[in-house]
Amino acid sequence: MQSSALSFLDSHLANITPLPNEIRRLFHGRGRAFEGLEQLTIDWLDGQILISIFKEVDDAFIAELKIHVTEWLKLQAWQSQVRSVLLQHRYQLNSPIEVLFGELKQQQEVIENTLKFRLDLGQKQNNGLFLDMRYGRKWVLENSKNKRVLNLFAYTCGFSVAALAGDAQSVVNLDMAKAALAKGRVNHQLNGHDLSQVSFLGHDLFKSWGKVKKYGPYDLIIIDPPSFQKGSFALTKDYKKILRRLHELLIENGQVLACVNDPDLTSQFLIDEMAEHAPSMRYQHRLENPPEFIDSDPEASLKSLLFVFDGN
Repeated sequence: MQSSALSFLDSHLANITPLPNEIRRLFHGRGRAFEGLEQLTIDWLDGQILISIFKEVDDAFIAELKIHVTEWLKLQAWQSQVRSVLLQHRYQLNSPIEVLFGELKQQQEVIENTLKFRLDLGQKQNNGLFLDMRYGRKWVLENSKNKRVLNLFAYTCGFSVAALAGDAQSVVNLDMAKAALAKGRVNHQLNGHDLSQVSFLGHDLFKSWGKVKKYGPYDLIIIDPPSFQKGSFALTKDYKKILRRLHELLIENGQVLACVNDPDLTSQFLIDEMAEHAPSMRYQHRLENPPEFIDSDPEASLKSLLFVFDGN
């Protein structure tokens, strides 16, 4: 990255006034649309500003960034709304957070699409909510009424919270990380949801088809896997194993929201995989990504594709 490119952020951030009333990415350098800032993002966490650097930079860049932060703190919106500014070094072991202003609030409750979520900062690389999936959660919120929903690779259950808020009949969350599911339970509680409508399965999907089928069939299945998870999931090898079983899990005209967030795989990867391994699924369309996640190559960004089961 280039220190000289930081001056672009002065005008960019000055134009964001007031700061959003919900959690939002303020700057997305990782879309490679801003030369010299490709490894930097800035997020608004309802009182806390989180600046993340994803690859190692020299000390001069960090020093210059801190000078710019001092100037941003003079902005009227920042003076009235910002309680702390945090710098996360994502390229270092455990992604440590450095406090540039104020104090780190490790547990932060935020709002997205009017729903509440709890973030955990300074403990792990990811804080509990992937902001580029905002429109995906909004779609689930608006399309879950009376539906039985299966949320695969549920993480902290963002889709589940959206589904229950959208009057889903029930949601089954499956993820190997039981700690993440426990945070998902908290997210439901923050929104006053009836937990009798929600199931939390801390299992390996490929060893748990029987458990998953027991709760079905489903009207909507959400598949949002990691690109790679050592020892458990490799997207190009394992996605097809899920697609082959979809016909066992869905009602006729049931929907699938299938996602890929690997910059090296395009939408066509999912369309082709579905055609080969789940030929009864008909492609509908791709969801848009939030406008703040601008990308020089749209196919390198998050792909969220909708399919419908024709029942044959």
